[in-house]
Amino acid sequence: MTAALIFDLDGTLVDTAPDLLDALNAVLAGEGRRPVDHADLRHMVGFGARSMIAQAFEMTGNPADPAQIEAMMPAFLDHYRRHIADCSRPFPGVEETLAGFRAAGARLGVLTNKPHELTVLLLSKLKLDRYFAVIFGQGRMPYTKPDARIFQDVVWEIGGPGAGALMIGDSVTDVTTARAGGAPVILVSYGYTPEPARTLGADAVVDDFREIPAAARRLLGSA
Repeated sequence: MTAALIFDLDGTLVDTAPDLLDALNAVLAGEGRRPVDHADLRHMVGFGARSMIAQAFEMTGNPADPAQIEAMMPAFLDHYRRHIADCSRPFPGVEETLAGFRAAGARLGVLTNKPHELTVLLLSKLKLDRYFAVIFGQGRMPYTKPDARIFQDVVWEIGGPGAGALMIGDSVTDVTTARAGGAPVILVSYGYTPEPARTLGADAVVDDFREIPAAARRLLGSA
């Protein structure tokens, strides 16, 4: 397989919810708010830390205005950076599947709206960075998903479109990114999205990461 396979991070490769929840609740506690739980958080992840904080404040009392949210960002990021891989773990089947893709000659990249510095740190801590030729987090370029340019940048840096490119993610943002980039998209059903993955218009939806190679072959042929 010589295709370029582009993976989302949070909710696709890694279950980051526990450490994100810990950082979010630390910020809420500092503002005298009650904590939110894991079930609440899973629907907040994927739209950036500012959105997550805003949603948490609406859920726990009076909403925070943009200036308040901006003032809380350093505390959130500092806490998260220090505890980024305390409890975050790859989803079942991720490492063996990535290793299989690499052995088959696939070109792998990460494309996420998580800040680039934190993306690289997390992947390094979990020893997943070794599988990826290219890592793009928020801030590496002046635009982010779902802008078509960011998808094309990742594909070209990996080595050009070659036999085809494929997006693998968990949310409507990943579907929109793939469509903008003219590529098919696979969603995982276990990720972080308020809407069921099967309602988002992906070309395929899998319940287990280990199902991705077969789905990729169906979408890309022998690529």
